[in-house]
Amino acid sequence: MTEITRIFDFPYHQLKTYNLQKAFTTKYNGKWESISTQEYINKANAISRGLLQLGVKPNDKIAIISSTNRTEWNVLDIGILQIGAQNVPIYPTISKEDYEYILNHSEATHCFVSDESILEKLNIIKGNTKLKNVFTFDNISGENNWSDVLKLGKDNSNQSDVEARKKNVKPNDLATLIYTSGTTGKPKGVMLSHNNLVSNVLDSEKRVPFVYGKSKALSFLPICHVFERMILYLYQYCGVEIYFAESIEAMSDNLKEIKPNVMTAVPRLYEKVYDKIIAKGSDLSGIKKMLFFWAVKVGLKYEPYGKNGWWYEKKLNLARKLIFSKWKAGLGGNLDLMVSGSAALQTRLTRIFAAAEMPIMEGYGLTETSPVISVNDQRNGGFRIGTVGKVIDNVEVKIAEDGEILVKGPNIMQGYFKDSKKTDEVMTGDYFHTGDIGEICDEGFLKITDRKKEMFKTSGGKYVAPALIENRFKQSRFIEQIMVIGEGEKMPAALIQLNFEFVEEWGKRHDITFNSKNDIICNETLHERIQEEIDEANTHFGKWEQIKKFEITPDVWTIDAGHLTPTMKMKRKVIKEIYKDLIEKIYRS
Repeated sequence: MTEITRIFDFPYHQLKTYNLQKAFTTKYNGKWESISTQEYINKANAISRGLLQLGVKPNDKIAIISSTNRTEWNVLDIGILQIGAQNVPIYPTISKEDYEYILNHSEATHCFVSDESILEKLNIIKGNTKLKNVFTFDNISGENNWSDVLKLGKDNSNQSDVEARKKNVKPNDLATLIYTSGTTGKPKGVMLSHNNLVSNVLDSEKRVPFVYGKSKALSFLPICHVFERMILYLYQYCGVEIYFAESIEAMSDNLKEIKPNVMTAVPRLYEKVYDKIIAKGSDLSGIKKMLFFWAVKVGLKYEPYGKNGWWYEKKLNLARKLIFSKWKAGLGGNLDLMVSGSAALQTRLTRIFAAAEMPIMEGYGLTETSPVISVNDQRNGGFRIGTVGKVIDNVEVKIAEDGEILVKGPNIMQGYFKDSKKTDEVMTGDYFHTGDIGEICDEGFLKITDRKKEMFKTSGGKYVAPALIENRFKQSRFIEQIMVIGEGEKMPAALIQLNFEFVEEWGKRHDITFNSKNDIICNETLHERIQEEIDEANTHFGKWEQIKKFEITPDVWTIDAGHLTPTMKMKRKVIKEIYKDLIEKIYRS
């Protein structure tokens, strides 16, 4: 068995252990195209040789900006890392100004981009950077293509140089700079070593039940996000065939085509999947509709390991047979495991998908922790709803006096690139300060209660944890996004972005015609209906936490408009600024 100490050891381990015929599969022009493990390694070596011909030196930074996950990204990643250079992945959806900042801050010498839309944005700022070359994955007339680097590497006379470079790469050498999408301020460059990511893969592997060498995975979370990137290394280690979804919109079709056993996502995507299933159930009539919502009611009471008793298990088995089996078939039929990270997952989703035999195993981590700190595992009693699982091997968690989660282990970053001051702010000795508040229960499960930085005090001196409240309110089908506000004010309030699609359906059922978004946000009947949702959700919280007023925002919160980070977390400062007039209206009118 190959000893794995550096990221580029994973493909060689896969070749020796599984030698997959379909290591990576991407759809090009409507047709799925695969490469084998051997082709993966051959192409990565050709990229390494080509980059050496281009004069790439150890510790040079090479940026990759891709709109979608694809085979080329992974080949390039290994080709870069083998020669002691570093991969700097950049979110495609950030502004051109952020492109410019990251390229300059990282001192990137070369950049690979996926398509014309990224290239257009890059070309505006390229002259302000130190980039020597830009290559594209798609064929774009008049542009250098990544295949040009492969062609340069066809001449294998310098393969011995590649091997020498590989030997010189040590486990603790820097592998990548990942710039956090950040909800405030300029992105920070998180320095992760080979060992940071390798140790996290090896220590997380014990929590994931794959059929080694046979399982299939569908990948669609941005690979520039450390969660998906680590997962792709984990798949390679376990001999899992990796298929790249075409887009979020095509995900449903891709699931049916590929029939994967596993996929990873952020909570917002699971919420959308659930909402679509419920919408389909609402369109049913008679006994079918009655049975559908009976099964949902049963599923929402799910507890693992038969804790609800034999009578509940009988009802659950019937619900699975009549209803949930159709849900599973709609998602390909073989989906045995889904993994969630990046933000808190609503417990109703954990319950309902586990009841439907497609359990979502929620985990916890940050870019700075490579990322996994803890994760649930259905086997051996390792699954508790409402928690992020038990801490993985070789990682240590302690709770500070103020409730903050501190983490120590081989997965902790080397620091923020060129920013020792910010690094010192988050480190106490070997312990990293996560900025999250949590607790460890008697059985060893970690529970996140809130973001330390997001908690606020009302003018009455009461603490409010917005994330907990927001998650509860988002269970309403009327509410797509909600942000709780009220720092220094007499009461909490909320800015709400409606689920406009559902609201229009609701309007039709109640003979209300909405001709514009303005009609929607000004409709009194709808406001009264939203107030009912607010009143119901408020019953779950103390008086000081309850939402006393709300305002509906006129537009959809998006990544492009700056409301959300690329991982769909709210940029609270930006949202407050965009809707400062609505906030004034809440508190000053």
